[in-house]
Amino acid sequence: MQLTLQPLMDEPALLLKEKKLLVIADLHIGIESELRENGVQVPSQTKRMEERLLSIVIKNEVSDIIFLGDIKHTIPSSTYQERTDVKTFLAMIQSYSTLHVLPGNHDGNIDRLLTPGIQLHPSDGYVIEGIGFTHGHRKPSLEIMQCDQVVIGHSHPTVMLMDRLGYRTFEQCWVRGPPLFEALHQKYPNSPTSQILLMPAFNPLCGGTAVNQDSLLGPFKSLIDVDNADLYLLDGSSIGKVKDLKDSS
Repeated sequence: MQLTLQPLMDEPALLLKEKKLLVIADLHIGIESELRENGVQVPSQTKRMEERLLSIVIKNEVSDIIFLGDIKHTIPSSTYQERTDVKTFLAMIQSYSTLHVLPGNHDGNIDRLLTPGIQLHPSDGYVIEGIGFTHGHRKPSLEIMQCDQVVIGHSHPTVMLMDRLGYRTFEQCWVRGPPLFEALHQKYPNSPTSQILLMPAFNPLCGGTAVNQDSLLGPFKSLIDVDNADLYLLDGSSIGKVKDLKDSS
């Protein structure tokens, strides 16, 4: 039986229902301090994200959670408040589910913030139930690229939409596309990967990459056939392929 990862309605989260496995990416706990330094005053999102995630966990009876990188924000070192918030957040979620952490580029020394029982996996990827998971900031392992489906974060994908009056809005989105097969097989000969899924960020303050305007981040930008990728909004709306949504003005 082939297992299916299903995006949750109105949430930047994936559920493997048969295994009660939840996947989220890009929490960026502590990003508010950077925003304040740049003159943007915003309240902490950590408690809100905790409540939001716990609601998802309880509603869907989640037993395992994969954090797909960038749990914390500040690099190279974190503030005391950020370290405290990360520890508190993870401890609360851990009381409900088994946690798996795949470090992202913002997660230096994340091992120091993990309590016993949290499973730390390699930053170049982790395979579970035949699906490859990696944050997306570094070259994925050979094992990851032996999976038919690969799931990544890192770019915080959004789509730029423009109305008839020229007013532009940016919406978080899912990006699901085929690989660029020639480039894939040059780097990973005989790879069976046929689909790469790019997750939106869980933290609403992250901003993002408008995939119909800008290039993706990291090594996957040369592996995904972005133009032929399908875009979906968080409410489940299919809005077409990236190439059909590019600004021609």
